Amino acid sequence: MYLTIAVGLALVVWPGVLRHAQPWGLSQGVVKCMLAAFSLLCVIGIRYPLQLLPVLLWEMSWKALWLLLVALPAWQSGQMDDGIAGTMFECAFAVIIPLLMPWRYVYAHYIRKQGDRWLESGVSSANRTRALP
Repeated sequence: MYLTIAVGLALVVWPGVLRHAQPWGLSQGVVKCMLAAFSLLCVIGIRYPLQLLPVLLWEMSWKALWLLLVALPAWQSGQMDDGIAGTMFECAFAVIIPLLMPWRYVYAHYIRKQGDRWLESGVSSANRTRALP
């Protein structure tokens, strides 16, 4: 999955990131930069697939939310325009992610496993603050 995403974004996003003739608007700049960063994280995910699972969970989550909260209501109300339809088509590829997700690992490590402690045992926040240079 990481390789598919990295190659796909390398072909679709990176040419525009490296060579854009005009300045981007706010939304376009945010989207292009987020997709470029996501592609770089997917390259790292090829080497460390389990450690980068939160990246795939984020991708799957935001696309599912967008499809449910934006595309579905637009389709149901008959207000589907070309922009929404195009984004819906692009988001539909996220259907592959849950099929390839190691759900036992996700459950064991992100749901069942005890979370990390925020403070070290025996050290109060007041003592920690005074110890800083």
